Amino acid sequence: MSQSNETNTNKTNVSKIAPRKNQPGAGRKVGSGKFGEPTAVLRIPTSQSPVIKDFLAAYQRKKLMVDIDAISEFELPALYAPSIKLPLYSSKVSAGFPSPAEEHVEKRLDPSEFLIDQKDATFFVTIQGYSMIDVGLLPGDKAVIDRSKLASVGDIVLAVVDGEFTIKILSRRADGTPRLLPANSTGAYSPIEITEEMSFEIWGVATGSFRRFK
Repeated sequence: MSQSNETNTNKTNVSKIAPRKNQPGAGRKVGSGKFGEPTAVLRIPTSQSPVIKDFLAAYQRKKLMVDIDAISEFELPALYAPSIKLPLYSSKVSAGFPSPAEEHVEKRLDPSEFLIDQKDATFFVTIQGYSMIDVGLLPGDKAVIDRSKLASVGDIVLAVVDGEFTIKILSRRADGTPRLLPANSTGAYSPIEITEEMSFEIWGVATGSFRRFK
């Protein structure tokens, strides 16, 4: 093949390939990177590239820790706790002392039986921050976690993200990738977008919670 023919062939190949790169929607989707945001080209000295990368990694980690509201306290139900059945009133109770009349008692309720479906698969975690206050989970509350239940979109779950435990609402993006949503309407917490670079696992589904006032 002559040099002229080879040049013409290369031009033809380039003309076939180059337009495809500029087609709408080609390449990586906007917001699909580590930070979930659009990106921009920035020129920096080659020697500073590792410094910038380390800074961005540290920033991403710090932001993730804020949004996670990490869980650190775990407790198991008592193995041989005696059953305690307390009165459950069928009528609405005002914010005073209810009448002890027997006709208002529907049955006797054991709090452990009400909170725990499967004892061997259940444990408690202590809520640490304010990322789930809109669903009634406040700092110091005990969330009941059942590992035997299969998590579905919309469930409150205990997840592990990069080695940190967190309570969040399970969601998915349009492409099926999982994401964890906070329940705090103040906007102080951002959704946690799970990427391929992250370690992610769901440890259980929250089935209830309880707290003490004094």
